[in-house]
Amino acid sequence: MTSRNSVGMPCHRSSSWLSGTAVALVAVTGLVLGGCSKQAPAPVNVPPPPDPSATARAAWTDFASSFIEGYFKSHPFFAAQAGRHEFDGQMADWSADGFKAEIERLKGLREKAAAMDPSPLEPAQQFEREYLLTVIDKELFWLDQAKAPFKNPAWYIDNLDPELYLSRNYAPLEKRLTGYLGYARAIPKITEQIKANLQSPLAKPLIDRGIAGFGGFAEFYRNDVPKVFASVQDPQAQKDLAEANTAAAKAMEDLKSWLVSERKKGTDDFAMGPTLYAAMLKQTERVDVPVADLESIGRADLERNTAALKAACEEYLPKGTLRACIDKMSANKPKGGAVEGARAILKDLRAFIVAKDIVSIPGTEEALVAEAPPYMRGNFAYINVPGPYEKGVASVYNISPPDSKWSAKERAAYIPGIATLTFTSAHEVWPGHFLQFLHANRNPSKIAALWVGYAYAEGWAHYCEEMMWEEGYGNGSAEIHIGQLKDALLRDVRFLSSIGLHTHGMTVAQSEKMFLNEAYADPGNARQQAARGTYDPAYLNYTLGKLMIRKLRADWVAQKTSGDAKVQPMKEWKAFHDTFLSYGGPPIPLVRKAMIAGDKGSLF
Repeated sequence: MTSRNSVGMPCHRSSSWLSGTAVALVAVTGLVLGGCSKQAPAPVNVPPPPDPSATARAAWTDFASSFIEGYFKSHPFFAAQAGRHEFDGQMADWSADGFKAEIERLKGLREKAAAMDPSPLEPAQQFEREYLLTVIDKELFWLDQAKAPFKNPAWYIDNLDPELYLSRNYAPLEKRLTGYLGYARAIPKITEQIKANLQSPLAKPLIDRGIAGFGGFAEFYRNDVPKVFASVQDPQAQKDLAEANTAAAKAMEDLKSWLVSERKKGTDDFAMGPTLYAAMLKQTERVDVPVADLESIGRADLERNTAALKAACEEYLPKGTLRACIDKMSANKPKGGAVEGARAILKDLRAFIVAKDIVSIPGTEEALVAEAPPYMRGNFAYINVPGPYEKGVASVYNISPPDSKWSAKERAAYIPGIATLTFTSAHEVWPGHFLQFLHANRNPSKIAALWVGYAYAEGWAHYCEEMMWEEGYGNGSAEIHIGQLKDALLRDVRFLSSIGLHTHGMTVAQSEKMFLNEAYADPGNARQQAARGTYDPAYLNYTLGKLMIRKLRADWVAQKTSGDAKVQPMKEWKAFHDTFLSYGGPPIPLVRKAMIAGDKGSLF
């Protein structure tokens, strides 16, 4: 290195060019004049050569920071959602050329990250480097390999939710309206890009998702957004809002109409195929396990949960069928509806976590509960959690009402029973997603805070449902246990449907039948879940992640206790939970490698 060579020769040796004679002469002269000469100047302090390890560590820190800032510039809406509000109102370039440029940018960054030697880095930096590589690999898979923006309307729907401007109280409403206006004004151009990108003919289930999602956006812009900003007194701002919303709604309606016209050309060709599906698992979750083996693992978990359901139903409804048992549990509806029922349940869940000391709660934040907006009703419940740069902004736990187009019987069946709603709330809030993101947002690594993976987040949330039952939530109530098992069976069938739909020819009708018969879902949910499997093949990650976490917990606790019979394994669970949550949200195989030194065990 140049910097090292320039200081490689110590300064006190820089007069070595003097000949021996000259040195002797100088020495004699020094003796003669020593009595009257001034004291020789002190040697100049020259800094030592830079530590190569320190240089490498600083270089990694700079690279990680520049990656984040570069990503924010390419994905300004993502940046605003993370809490970087200087990006408010800005939207990404979703043209075909824009995607091509982004793919090349990410490939170049991956090469640079991979070329950086990890050995001089601190352990946390070594982990962060691996983490960042998985972030890039996941992005490249969906953009470059799966080509999701060109095949799947759901890719856009998932990346267009304007919730941050509407319900996050990060700034006065007037300032948030300015951000929303930038978003809304970009929608006509974005819808043109979407229409140009989507390659006809599209698969019919994906078309239907686009029709519902884009149509939902149009309805939302027209009917709901004006209510949010109604208190803004500025007449010009209200005029701007009306104009922007009208144009955005029309653009979404036009896109919806185009998809309606495309439906007559629609195909049943939604499947990824075995090769691409296996690549999805490896590139996005670092799971390199044969799909046939995964299918066997999922089937075994379905059988495990079905056996537990039979045992619980024998207590809850002796001599009744499993369907009758589920129906009885589901008939016990929450008073005031699902939204009001969830609010009461959340208080009880949090109190139980604290009383049992199950996991650390690193803050005082609480989650609000609200009805989901029309464009995000593809699933019963989800939570919006502010990003790591936000301070003092509430999370919102959204619950979808039944589809108004369903029959009265189907709408009534869609409202969950108290027991099911209990574990949905455990999944979304305490101690599921909400608590997990409280930890992630506080992670010292912004890489870990910003990019939380699908299997990590959904695996943790689904893991928490069964863990809470194991910890004693519900005091052994068979009804409560049935609620937990019903959700587990739903996720097991997602796991098997994902594999079936995308690797060996399962039809949507066959998937729907599986949800009805093996997850005991109501007709509306079964139809919804089967359709979701076509446009969200990674929804197997709920059970995939949960099973990896349960196996990791068993192996980690066994290592910690070293077979000591006096130690109760459950006493180690809090330490396991806190340690697991300290990693942010990378692929779980990376967490396993970090938590179990020299690990030789299996993921499942």
